[in-house]
Amino acid sequence: MLKRKALETEPSSGNVFADLGLAGADEQFIKAGLVVKISRTLRQRHLTQAAAAQLMGIDQPKVSAMLAGQFRGYSVARLMRFLVALGHDVEIVVKPRKRGVAELRVA
Repeated sequence: MLKRKALETEPSSGNVFADLGLAGADEQFIKAGLVVKISRTLRQRHLTQAAAAQLMGIDQPKVSAMLAGQFRGYSVARLMRFLVALGHDVEIVVKPRKRGVAELRVA
């Protein structure tokens, strides 16, 4: 009978980009959250990538690439403008942290 080795685990920081040691991890985490919101909006509104591209002012292949995780070329501000173009209000809230380490997040 084969013995199974215990898997080594490491607790996550909550930011996969930081966990992987990538440069600009906080910014990439925020961008990923914004792209998730864009993706959910397209599904909820039953928009095709072509229709979404027209609303956002980009071409369909760029929408496809962004939804596939290729969003490094977009600034946080541009991704927020895409959400506005898709009918969302975008609000930036700055407040004192309650406990622990201050964080960046997309709610």
